[in-house]
Amino acid sequence: MIWEEFHRVVNMNSEELRAHLLADASDEEGFPPDPDMGIDELGRGVLHVLAKRKGDLTKTDLDVMRQVVEFVENMGDRTDDASRRELMSVGHDPLRG
Repeated sequence: MIWEEFHRVVNMNSEELRAHLLADASDEEGFPPDPDMGIDELGRGVLHVLAKRKGDLTKTDLDVMRQVVEFVENMGDRTDDASRRELMSVGHDPLRG
């Protein structure tokens, strides 16, 4: 069930999400020096899950999926810039139907 809920709320594909996360993490100076490049941990988890098949999911993946579903449901489809960026950082674009 969590697989379906996750894929219902995550309406960006992995390429779109990766591009958003990289653009969001960079600034005028480029990327920060840390190895994660300033990319949101939950967003990285979503990318990891999107690259897997249902049968290959781990407990950690299921936790990420639950967190994302809960986060998106709590945020709703807010479209102001700050909220939209937060939602997009976990793969949900509220401007998509």
